[in-house]
Amino acid sequence: MRRFHFLILAVFICSAYSFSIKTDDDPLNKIIAKIDKILNEYPQEKVHIHTDKPYYVAGDTIWFKAYIVNARQNRLSGLSQILYVDLINEKDSLEKKLRLPVISGLALGDFTLLDSLPEGNYRLRAYTNWMRNFGEEYYFNKTIRIGSSYTNQVFSTVSYTYSTVGTNEEVSANIEYTDNQGQPISGKEVRYVVELDNRNVAHGKGTTDSEGKLVVRFINKQPFLLKAGKITTTLEMASNRFKKKTFVIKSTNSQVDVQFFPEGGQLINGIRGRVAFKAVGSDGLSRPLSGTITDNENKVITDFKSLHAGMGTFLLTPDAGKTYTAKITFDDGSQKSITLPAALSSGYSLIVNNSDKDEMNIRISASPDLVGSGSVTLIAQANEEVLFVARNTLNKSTIAASIPKNRFPTGIVRLTVFSATYVPVAERLLFVRHAPALKMDIKNDKTTYAQREKVNMSIAVKDSLDKPVQGVFSVAIVNETKVPSKEEDETTILSDLLLSSDLKGYIEKPNYYFTELTDTKDQQLDILMMTQGWSRFTWQSTMSEAFPPIPFKPEKSLSISGIVTNYGKKPVEGSKVMILASNGSGIILNTVTGADGRFNFDNLQFNDSTRFVVQARTSKNKKNVDIKIDQVPGQLVTKSKNSPDVEINVNATLLSYLKVRRAESDELRKKGFLRRNILLDEVVISEKKATVKNSSNLNGAGNADAVILADRLQNCVSLDQCLQSLLAGVIIQGGIAYSTRSMGTPMQLILDGMYVEPDYLTSLIPQEIESIEVLRTIGNTAIYGSRGGGGVLLITTKRGDSSYSYRSFAPGIITYNPQGYTIGRQFYSPNYRNPKINAAIPDLRSTILWVPNVITDSLGKATINYFTADDPGEYKVTVEGMDTNGGLLRQIYRFIVN
Repeated sequence: MRRFHFLILAVFICSAYSFSIKTDDDPLNKIIAKIDKILNEYPQEKVHIHTDKPYYVAGDTIWFKAYIVNARQNRLSGLSQILYVDLINEKDSLEKKLRLPVISGLALGDFTLLDSLPEGNYRLRAYTNWMRNFGEEYYFNKTIRIGSSYTNQVFSTVSYTYSTVGTNEEVSANIEYTDNQGQPISGKEVRYVVELDNRNVAHGKGTTDSEGKLVVRFINKQPFLLKAGKITTTLEMASNRFKKKTFVIKSTNSQVDVQFFPEGGQLINGIRGRVAFKAVGSDGLSRPLSGTITDNENKVITDFKSLHAGMGTFLLTPDAGKTYTAKITFDDGSQKSITLPAALSSGYSLIVNNSDKDEMNIRISASPDLVGSGSVTLIAQANEEVLFVARNTLNKSTIAASIPKNRFPTGIVRLTVFSATYVPVAERLLFVRHAPALKMDIKNDKTTYAQREKVNMSIAVKDSLDKPVQGVFSVAIVNETKVPSKEEDETTILSDLLLSSDLKGYIEKPNYYFTELTDTKDQQLDILMMTQGWSRFTWQSTMSEAFPPIPFKPEKSLSISGIVTNYGKKPVEGSKVMILASNGSGIILNTVTGADGRFNFDNLQFNDSTRFVVQARTSKNKKNVDIKIDQVPGQLVTKSKNSPDVEINVNATLLSYLKVRRAESDELRKKGFLRRNILLDEVVISEKKATVKNSSNLNGAGNADAVILADRLQNCVSLDQCLQSLLAGVIIQGGIAYSTRSMGTPMQLILDGMYVEPDYLTSLIPQEIESIEVLRTIGNTAIYGSRGGGGVLLITTKRGDSSYSYRSFAPGIITYNPQGYTIGRQFYSPNYRNPKINAAIPDLRSTILWVPNVITDSLGKATINYFTADDPGEYKVTVEGMDTNGGLLRQIYRFIVN
C-alpha cells in the first residue's frame, strides 16, 4: 500500500487556502508513487569507516570499524551481510582486499602495512555487493597518507611551476633530496621518466646540486588529453645501488575554473535571483577570488568575494537584452573574465533563506507570461523520502512559504518546484541542522596520569531529551603529541553519512562544516548546497522509471554455486555434487543438481586461506562431467572522486610522525627487540636453458638470468620460503623479493603477463605455478624500462590465465580457491598489573587503545579500562557510533600523561 504519512498540504503565505489531494489519477500522486517505488525496490546503503588514526607509517596497522546503514534513516542495515574493504595504492591497483562478515550492520577489520611499503597516497574503499548496482560514486572512499620511516634512506620533496608556450604547457618540477638526517644528497646522478595518463612524455638524467636539488622540465603537448601523472626518478646512491622515488603530478597548469550556479537552476529576466559561484584550481582544490559583475555596457552591477573554499554568492536582477560578465581577480593577481549563464525570458525562480533556526523560508517567482497559468507544486525530500508537499495556484508573480524544519531529519533536503504540467522547473538543495541527536559525557578517574598507569574511563550517552541511549560505538585513543591532526581534516561519521555520501563530486574538507559551528559556517554550508550536485536518482529517471538494472544481489552469506554439464555442454540433471574443504576446516557438503544442472551451497563460513575440492558425478556415478563455478566479477578500481586530497609530498607532511617512528625503531633495535631479516648467501644455479610454456617474457620465453620450473616447486609449503633458497641473488624480506643488485627497490612481479604488487608473492600457491623467470641483469631488465629497475619476477601459472580461481586436474573434480572471510585481529593492550608482562619491552604505542565494539547498557553507560604507554603527551580519545534510531555521534576528549 502506498504510504501517505509524508503528505502535508502547506498554505502559501500570500494565498491562504489549502485542499486535499484525493483522486487516484492526480499526477502528483503518480509522482509520489514513483518515488515510493524507488524507496521500496531500490533501497540505498551507505558505509562509513572509522579508523584509529588519520595517517600511518609503513609497519603500522590500520585498525577500523565499518558502519553499514540504510540511506533513509541512517539506521544499521540488515540488507547486506558481507562488506568489501580495499586498500588501493597510487597506481590505482589493489594492495589488499578484505571480505568481512557483517553482523547487524557492523564489521571489523585491519590492514597490516609491510615495512617495505613505499610512501604515498593510499585510499580505503568500502562497499557491499548491493551498492555495486548504483555506481562507485556512493562507495566509502578515504584518502590515507602512508609514510616510510625506518627503511627509508632518502627523503624527497617536489614543487611545481607552470608556464604556457602557445598551446603547450611547460612544467618545471623542483625536486630536493635529503638523507634521513635532513642533509642534502648532492652530486648524485638521477634518471627520470615522466608519465602523463600512463603515457611517457619525457625522460632524461641530471645531477643533484650542492643542496640536493634537481629541476626536471617537461612539456605537455596535448593538454586537452593529458591531465595528470607522475615523475619516477632513480637516484644512484653508490655503485649498483639505486633508490627510486615517485612524485605525483596533479596538473600541468595553474588554471582556475570558475563556475556560476543560479539558485533554483536559472536566472529569469526581471526577477531578482541569487547566483552562487565556485573556483577550483587544476589540482581540484579551491582558490579564493573577488571580482565585479558588469553588463554589456561595461556598467558595474555588483561586486562579489568568496567566503570559503572558493565559494560565495551575489544577487542579480537581469534585464532583457543584456548580458553579464564576471571580471575576476585571484589572490596571485591574475585576472579572468567569464560570461554568466544567459537569463531566460520565461521561467520560474526559487530562492530559499535557510538562516532561520526553525524554518526554511521559500520564495517562488514566475515570469509575467506564466502568472495565472495554473498551479505550482513544491516537493521536499530527505533521504529520497517525500516529507512535505504543497500546491498552490500562481495568481501573482511571487508566492512565499515557510516550512518548519522539524519536519525533516538532520541532513540534506531536496526542494523541487513543478509546473502545472508537473515538469520540474526549479530545484535547490539545502542542509537542515538540528541539535545533536546524541551527546556523550566522557570521564576519567583522574585528570592526569603517569606512564604505564591504569586509566578507568566511563562514558554516558543521552539523547536530545536527556534520556539514556543504548548504542554501539568505536573508541580510538592515540598519543596526539605523536600523531597531531586537525579535526576539520578528518573523515567522520557525521560528515560522511550526513553530507559526502549524498553529494556528487569532491567536497573539500567536509568535516569543516561539522566543527566549531557558527552562523557563518552554516552560511558557507548553504553555499556548498547551491554549488554541489545531487548524486542519487534524477527526476528524469524517476519520471520515466528508467531505473538501473540490478545485476548484483544483497549477499547474506558465503556461497559456492555453479553448473554441471556433460562434454556436450548440456546440463546434467541429478548430478551428485560434493564440496570438501582441503584445509581441514571440516566442511563436507553434498547436494544434487536440478533440471538446469545447477547446484548451490550457501550459508558457508570459511576464511581466506580455505581451498575447496568440488566433485561431481552423474546419477550413475560416472565422472565424465564438467564443473563450472559461478564467478561474480570483481569490482574495478577507478579514479577516486577524492583525488584532490592527494598530497604530493607525503613524507614531508608526516615528518614529525616519521621522526617519532624512526626513534622508536632505533630504541627497539638498541634493546634487541626489533625483528631482523636474515639474508642468505647466494646459491648458484647451473642448468641448461629451460623450456618455458605460455611465458609473457618480453625477451622471449626462457631468456632470463634464472628459471625455476614446476617440478622444483611441488614440495614447497609457501612460495616465498622456497624462492629464498632456490634463487641466486634474490632476497625475500617481509614477503617481497629484492635483487641483491638493487636492495632498495622491490622486484616487479608479473603474473601471467599482468603487473601485480610485489607483496602478491605470498598469496600464490606453489603447486599451481608452471614457471618462474628471474630477470636481474640490465640486459634482461632494460626492455621493462623503469618498472624493471629493481629486477623482474615473471610467474606463469599452469594455465597461464590469471583470471580464474579454480582449476580442473581430473574429470569431474576441480579445486576452487574463493575469497573467504578475513577475521579481524584483537588489538593488543598490555596489562601492567600482570606479573607475566615483560616490563623491559619499551611501550611505544602511538595508538594507545582501539576498542571497536563498545555497547552502552540500558542506562546509556559503559566503562573502558587500559594502561598508558611509556611516552608522555596529550592523549586524544575519539568516539564514533550510533543508536538504534540512526542518531549519530562523534565525541573528542583529551587528557595528559606526564
